[in-house]
Amino acid sequence: MTTQLARRPFGPQSNPGRSQPATPVIAFLGTGQMGGPMAANLARAGFEVRAWDRTASHAAALTEDGVTAAASPAEAVKGAGILITMLADGRATDQALRGPDGGLDLAPGLIWVQMATVGMKWTERFVNTATRYQLSFFDAPVSGSTGPAQAGQLTILASGPQWLRHAVTPVFAALGRATAWLGPAGNGTRAKLVLNNWLTNLTEMTAETLSFARDLGLDPAAVVDLLESTPLAAPYATQKARAMLAGDFTPAFALKHALKDADLAVQAAQDSGTELILTDVLLPRWRRAAASGHADDDLAVIYATP
Repeated sequence: MTTQLARRPFGPQSNPGRSQPATPVIAFLGTGQMGGPMAANLARAGFEVRAWDRTASHAAALTEDGVTAAASPAEAVKGAGILITMLADGRATDQALRGPDGGLDLAPGLIWVQMATVGMKWTERFVNTATRYQLSFFDAPVSGSTGPAQAGQLTILASGPQWLRHAVTPVFAALGRATAWLGPAGNGTRAKLVLNNWLTNLTEMTAETLSFARDLGLDPAAVVDLLESTPLAAPYATQKARAMLAGDFTPAFALKHALKDADLAVQAAQDSGTELILTDVLLPRWRRAAASGHADDDLAVIYATP
């Protein structure tokens, strides 16, 4: 796998004094905490965006940003040139694609960009769906939480047909600060599972470190300052540590979503013959934390739960 990191190029809103080529209509399915800001950023960048969400008010709230709210996935997709799916999981994505009548009118040649974290099995299934309908499929999950999504600073883990990169490059430019091109479809999801497994273990290690310092009679905040002054510091870990100590569990990455991604990583590891020992050990405690009423809190809440 060869990784090529492309920084943000000019988007369709650039060079306003020059005429721009017509851009395709984008159908955006899934406008929750991540998808909503992403759809809004596309509209603000000059794309015509038709959005749908299972919670209609989520899509309707984006009309102030120039997004057209669609009453159904079929209405969003009709006549679109690019379909972006950013739903909760693979099953929700599949249900949206099937629609109440058994399937959307997916025209041959439509570019489908699947940006949610759905795991390897669903990604492989979607590749087959795209092949069946003669769609061009990009597997392009994102790295980043709600803050980077709102700021258009996500990292796009893109994989798919190289010959069509030019068609999605302006779209990715409106959504992220950089795009990592990872090869054929499927590699984007593989990379996302690896990155999120790292995130999961780093968060657990941070919570344990703070608890260990506290139980030894040390000031956990002073330990965070100490770590920050050494090569041991990781910006994500120190950020989460300060949120843990402040009791700020406003969801940037909800525990329920972190659990879903960790489970997907474990499944992929098992299928590949790899053992994720740390993740296997932490999952039961994280599940208990989610079941005790913290599923919608930020995953930093594991510090405050037994």
